[in-house]
Amino acid sequence: MNGTIFKIYDKHRKLFISFAFIVLSAIFFGCTSTKNLNQKTKSLPPSQQPEQSLGHEDTKASTSEENLGLDDHIEIFLKPELITPPIPHSSDSLIQPIKINTESVISSHDVLHKEISKLDSSESKSPVSDKIVENYLNSKNKQPGGHCLVVSKRRFEKAYEDVHGHSVYKDLPDSMATTYYTPKEVFDYLYVSAQGTHKGWRSLPQIYRGKGNAGAIAFAGMGTMVDSYGIWSGELKPGALMQVWKHRKDYEQVVRGVNKKGFDPFGHSFIFIEYVRDEENNIVGIRIADQGYQSYRPLVPDDYEVWWAVNLNI
Repeated sequence: MNGTIFKIYDKHRKLFISFAFIVLSAIFFGCTSTKNLNQKTKSLPPSQQPEQSLGHEDTKASTSEENLGLDDHIEIFLKPELITPPIPHSSDSLIQPIKINTESVISSHDVLHKEISKLDSSESKSPVSDKIVENYLNSKNKQPGGHCLVVSKRRFEKAYEDVHGHSVYKDLPDSMATTYYTPKEVFDYLYVSAQGTHKGWRSLPQIYRGKGNAGAIAFAGMGTMVDSYGIWSGELKPGALMQVWKHRKDYEQVVRGVNKKGFDPFGHSFIFIEYVRDEENNIVGIRIADQGYQSYRPLVPDDYEVWWAVNLNI
């Protein structure tokens, strides 16, 4: 009898330890949140329909920084067949040189401890972009940790307020609103690549879904969208915001609408700093600013299957 009780106790103890490890790992390595809006959809009452309630700076959206949440990542890691969670950094090592092609190689030793050069922003045509880069270069803590969405969003919002003297939400156009969401909510839901299948979620413009910060800012008329071809052709300006996806199938599911848990929406949100070029001036990588997850080295085309960015015009 005592042996049976001990076996049960030992089994539960191991399950508890495994669960604790999974939760801590998810919190530590989590990056992009894809909030499910299925329980958030509701029509605004007549007194708060978009034409009467737009543009209020104090409108509280349910995707505040405190609610971006790493719980979605925890659910990803709680697949029954997994004993230990996959660790993103395991495929993000620069111990060996990263091969771009047979003729171009980037070595970690060339960039890990190299100060980012002062950038020529004369062609950016965006005071906010210039301020984002300036704030980053002047920061004493370029890798603050935390959630990539929160970090990139704060950098954008801080620069916007520095330049314009007020919150970006004050300048969102009324035309962004839907029957279900205010301009601020639409901006936030697009920014965090929220997902769902219901009417409220489908009221978000499909062309901007899954594009994160790039989609939200472009929809607000504050920048020009840049696709993968443009990104790797040299079209990005310093201070451009970027959203990428590790797997195209996950990005496509978010765009179409997802109402399930357990799939891996592994995206990343960050800010473009500058291109890395080889001796022949060919683009071989990009330097970025994020929370410290990947900003220690240049990103290369093979890092992600889906790339989106937005050059600011504000």
